[in-house]
Amino acid sequence: MDVGGGRKAYDDINITPMLDLAYVLLVIFILMATASVQGIKVDLPKASSAKSLVQPKTIAITVNNQGQVFMDAFPVSLADLETRLRNAKATNPDVPIVLKGDQTAQYGKITEVLDLCRQLDLNKVGLVTGKPTAS
Repeated sequence: MDVGGGRKAYDDINITPMLDLAYVLLVIFILMATASVQGIKVDLPKASSAKSLVQPKTIAITVNNQGQVFMDAFPVSLADLETRLRNAKATNPDVPIVLKGDQTAQYGKITEVLDLCRQLDLNKVGLVTGKPTAS
């Protein structure tokens, strides 16, 4: 079939150069993906101040529904709690504290624990609450 001035019309498109490009891109992608996964192994130096990079231990204080106070799952009196919190503050002034109180616990007992934390100037105190139940 002759179309205008002796040119021949093509019935199909040659996709060989496009496939070559796709294969090259695929090979580059595979090489880059495996190179980033493997990485380079190095012997890391040991830092003397690595202890300061570790997250400080959180102190968990719990007040149950009978008004009993627990520090890290051990029953304590308020005097013992004060002594232990002073020791914890001596090692780390910014020690985080988590206070969990039973919803039927005596409000006064939880307030005493919060007042003790305030007197010891422990500012990182969080109150734990549960998720509301869907009705």
